[in-house]
Amino acid sequence: MAEDSDLERTEPASSRRLEEARAKGNVPRSRELNTFAVLMATAVVLIMMGPKFAQGLAGLLRHSLTFNRATLSDPGLLWSSLVQTTLDALLLFFPMVLVLLVTVLAAPAIIGGWLLSADALQPDFARLNPLKGIGRIFSTTSLVELVKAIAKTLLVGGVAFWVLWHHKDEVFSLAAESLDSSINHMGVLLVWTFLSITGGLALIVGIDVPFQLWDYAKKLRMTKEEVRQESKESEGNPQIKARIRTLQREAARKRMMSEVPKADVIVTNPTHYAVALSYREKEMRAPKLVAKGSYLLAERIRELAMEHGVPIIEAPPLARALYRHAELDQEIPAALFAAVAEVLAYVYQLRSYNSQGGAAPQKPEDLPVPPGMDIVEDTE
Repeated sequence: MAEDSDLERTEPASSRRLEEARAKGNVPRSRELNTFAVLMATAVVLIMMGPKFAQGLAGLLRHSLTFNRATLSDPGLLWSSLVQTTLDALLLFFPMVLVLLVTVLAAPAIIGGWLLSADALQPDFARLNPLKGIGRIFSTTSLVELVKAIAKTLLVGGVAFWVLWHHKDEVFSLAAESLDSSINHMGVLLVWTFLSITGGLALIVGIDVPFQLWDYAKKLRMTKEEVRQESKESEGNPQIKARIRTLQREAARKRMMSEVPKADVIVTNPTHYAVALSYREKEMRAPKLVAKGSYLLAERIRELAMEHGVPIIEAPPLARALYRHAELDQEIPAALFAAVAEVLAYVYQLRSYNSQGGAAPQKPEDLPVPPGMDIVEDTE
């Protein structure tokens, strides 16, 4: 039963799955929303600019049906008149075309956003499979589309009938009006009928948009096994991550050990801890800790120091304090400046003694290490 549960698509789509679906051109879409937006924009434009369109159409009709003898005898003038009439018609309806174009581009962004994907343009031969085609015919989506088509037919027919019945007296009175008045009156009735029918489609849109979002989320659901696999791929296999951390630690250790031969002094516990310090007067504001280690690593630091002639000083409190409170490649804490300064002064004097002779320097003792920084956890 547990295996069956893992194979059921019960988990919501992850952000990665949603991004992959979007990259393939798969986003939620509502054709009803797009249709409603275009029809509503058309209705609004007709209400706002209807009289201008009517006057413009009347002028175009009057101009196109007006001829004189010169125009009839010259085909060039007929062509010029046709071109001019076409340009006037385009200019007349340009505002409506512009509004519809903006609406067509803006409507899809409401629930799915704009999307340009080359994957959506690639041929999908799986759609030619008759078995899948039959499955789509009897799917939930097809059933919903059938219900929507029936509902739209009933809704549009019902709204149109109600509007015409409500204005039946005005419709019958058109025959008694003058030609210009009846045309204007009929235009107003048609525009408001169109607006009422379009407004009625808002009910279909209110049902279709939530359904499309739900259906889109349902199709992208994941099984528990897919969620676990994606988590492994995104976060990495635990064994591989552990191996990477091991390799990183080894690389960091090698870099650290390569700094020991270039250090100025090694401070030891003497056997539990070892820290390597370096100071370049013109390059550093304060001494830096370039290597540190405990037990076997501390022993290796001491061996490298002896191989390369780096001075080793036994100062257990200072070694413990530096090991616990100083970070690699970082300046030592300010509280330990005085103690480290004494150590470095001894190292510089020792170098001068080894090269030039003279009085042997005295090894520093009782270095000033604040009590709170030297916490003894191990015994020699």
